[in-house]
Amino acid sequence: MTLFPEHHTAEPPGKARLWLRVLMARWRQKHGRKLVIALPYVWLLLLFMLPFLIVFKISFAEMARAIPPYTDLVSWMDDKLDISLNLGNYLHLLDDPLYFDAYMQSLQVAAVSTLCCLLIGYPLAWAVAHSKPSTRNILLLLVILPSWTSFLIRVYAWMGILKNNGILNNFLLWLGVIDEPLIILHTNLAVYIGVVYSYLPFMVLPIYTALTRLDYSLVEASLDLGARPLRTFFSVIVPLTKGGIIAGSMLVFIPAVGEYVIPELLGGPDSIMIGRILWQEFFNNRDWPVASAVAIVMLLLLIMPIIWFHKHQSKTAEGEA
Repeated sequence: MTLFPEHHTAEPPGKARLWLRVLMARWRQKHGRKLVIALPYVWLLLLFMLPFLIVFKISFAEMARAIPPYTDLVSWMDDKLDISLNLGNYLHLLDDPLYFDAYMQSLQVAAVSTLCCLLIGYPLAWAVAHSKPSTRNILLLLVILPSWTSFLIRVYAWMGILKNNGILNNFLLWLGVIDEPLIILHTNLAVYIGVVYSYLPFMVLPIYTALTRLDYSLVEASLDLGARPLRTFFSVIVPLTKGGIIAGSMLVFIPAVGEYVIPELLGGPDSIMIGRILWQEFFNNRDWPVASAVAIVMLLLLIMPIIWFHKHQSKTAEGEA
């Protein structure tokens, strides 16, 4: 006779583990894809949205002799919640023509540099895409190889090339093309050279990828129908590689707008770009609110081409579908 009868309500451990596996498999099947898609958004939230919100908040503050050098937007005074928003930083950008000139020059340098990268990068990408398979990887390596060197070292190297007694002037003097050294360093021309050289690989690689996916039967059909090579290029090849052109242009234009190192080292006093203004406001003037307002306006200017690129990609995807 047993005083405490056994209870058989608990399931065997093996069956419980089986049910747990089935439930986990169903959950992964239902929510796994959403989780994978959500991870990039979490990454963007941490590395983009949070810094953006912090800078956006500082842009409405006032400069203060403190650490950090700005006032709080929300404070508790006399048992009341005090919220103060200062729009004077944005009004200051409108009043001082220096900021407008810096924005315009930054957009000009970025646009011209992007066009130059396209004119140089498209033939280069075409040559790489149509080279022999044995030499294609070597050519791609030569395109990517400069990026393995420090960006700052490459800019300093161009200072040695472009200075009055540098490699370029000595070579031109040796050829007899010029009688005296050309003044290139610390000019806007040097800034264009530095930007084009630094961001050219970002134009070449997307175009190269688009060219490798090109359906050349359409090119042959155009030529067979009597179209000249030049017309075939602009009416068939360019539209089919438009995605690579736009992607490369965005990869060049967006970072070129906020470039600081190249105009600081290669440019002169007339090379007033928004990156230099940001540096001066943050570190020289210690005016973080104005610098934050400058950064927010620059970011809004850059969001417009990004939205346009996203719409183009969506239309392209719908057309392919």
